[in-house]
Amino acid sequence: MTGPTSEVAGVLLAAGGGSRFGGPKALVEFEGERLADRGVRLLADGGCGPVVAVLGAAPTALPGAVTVVNPDWATGMGSSLRAGLRAVPGSARAAVIALADQPLIRPAAVRRLIEAFEAGAEVAVAEYGGQPRNPVLISRAHFAEVCALAEGDVGARPFLRARPELVTRVACDDAGDPADVDTLEDLRRLSAVRADVDRRPPGR
Repeated sequence: MTGPTSEVAGVLLAAGGGSRFGGPKALVEFEGERLADRGVRLLADGGCGPVVAVLGAAPTALPGAVTVVNPDWATGMGSSLRAGLRAVPGSARAAVIALADQPLIRPAAVRRLIEAFEAGAEVAVAEYGGQPRNPVLISRAHFAEVCALAEGDVGARPFLRARPELVTRVACDDAGDPADVDTLEDLRRLSAVRADVDRRPPGR
């Protein structure tokens, strides 16, 4: 498969303090790799460039990413989303937004969102089991509206609910698992189910 023809940036939200986990999840290791590094790789391998990683509670070097520190990270995901979209270079026609705490999502999900954008979708959302989750692609034309509606810890959700006519859902059931790492028990559980995820037919 050839790579995407558009310039689509990646935005990784990795700024949170991990209050339920007991520390910043961006630095937590999953299968020997920090969640933030894994998120950068997800976006890059999926065809995004550049990748903008938004940090906050735990600023750190992230090879392969342009890092942005959100001083308002404690206010929630909304401020981090705004910081990330504002850091996307002007040459990018869209951005794929991913969260650092979903380590089982595969690059195939990102590629499918980009393919949907190339086919004309202005907003594309990965869907698992009929439910919209992450990652999400948003075309540049809607960055300002997304930023205006992003408040607290809800990120792009208010925009997606306000503009359902723009949303294209993209089936990603065979492109990973969107489960979150919110607690140490979640981390243990996802590590245990990793083998099952790897046995699923790989997405393109």
